[in-house]
This record gives sequence, structure tokens and C-alpha cells, in this order.
Amino acid sequence: MPNITVVLRDESRRTVEGVVGISVMEAIRDAGIDEMLALCGGCCSCATCHVIVENGAGNFAAIGEDENDLLDSSDHRTDRSRLSCQLIVADTAEDIVVRIAPED
Repeated sequence: MPNITVVLRDESRRTVEGVVGISVMEAIRDAGIDEMLALCGGCCSCATCHVIVENGAGNFAAIGEDENDLLDSSDHRTDRSRLSCQLIVADTAEDIVVRIAPED
């Protein structure tokens, strides 16, 4: 199973296990990291699971229209912003590093 390095808002890092077929948001939540609200539970309707993909963006499908629209509401959006609920871990994934975005 691929590992996911999560950069927290205080710059500390935690490595969590990425289970194939689940989202990065679920992996972060299941590891007990509570910095990410993820209010909608992964339905791509709230943007509270915003992350910046620092490494490994090629492991994931391209951004969808709904995700893109939700990210437009963030003051902290970058060209590497994604909703972690839309990042599904694949068995070929490697070197994934995500930074939890600042709260809006």
C-alpha cells in the first residue's frame, strides 16, 4: 500500500497508509488527523478537504469541473490545489505528499 505524507498547518509531517481504492481524505481522516474538516464526507460539495499536492499529482485523475468550481471559492487556491476526497489511491501510486490548505 502506498504511503501518503501529510504536511500539517504547523509544518509537521505525518505519514499515513493509503489504502488502494479509498480517497486521500479518507486516509487522512482514518489516521486521526483532525485538521481537515471534510464536512461533506467526500461528496465533492464543500471544499473543506482542500489540499495542495506537493508531489505525486500524476497518481490521480485530472481535476473535474465540480471540483474546480469548489476550489474557486478558496482564497488559498494554487495551481496544485485539489480536493482530497477526489484523489483516489491507486496500487501504482508512489511518493504522494499533500499539504493541508489553510482554512478559508
